[in-house]
Amino acid sequence: MLLQTEPAQPAGRGLMLAFIYLVFFGLIAWFILLRPQRKLQERHQKMVSALQKGDEIMTEGGIIGQIVHLADDRVTIKSSDNTRLVVARAKIARVLGGEAAAPKS
Repeated sequence: MLLQTEPAQPAGRGLMLAFIYLVFFGLIAWFILLRPQRKLQERHQKMVSALQKGDEIMTEGGIIGQIVHLADDRVTIKSSDNTRLVVARAKIARVLGGEAAAPKS
């Protein structure tokens, strides 16, 4: 009885296929996870850098106030008549009122 053996595949072909799968799943992860997160960070950075005195803002903690003083990394907001808070610029969640709150059509 003769044993028939199938022709052996080159060893590099399996590695090449595994590499292609790895690249493919890496691209999927980039487009689904990393790219949208980076866009959100860029949009937040633009919003924070465009803050001006008098803007009404909301912090990540939910405090709403009006900007009375701007520094490099801090913002002083007035939340009521006699209350002023110093908040880290990066912790401002959004700008309220005016053009920023208008719905896009």
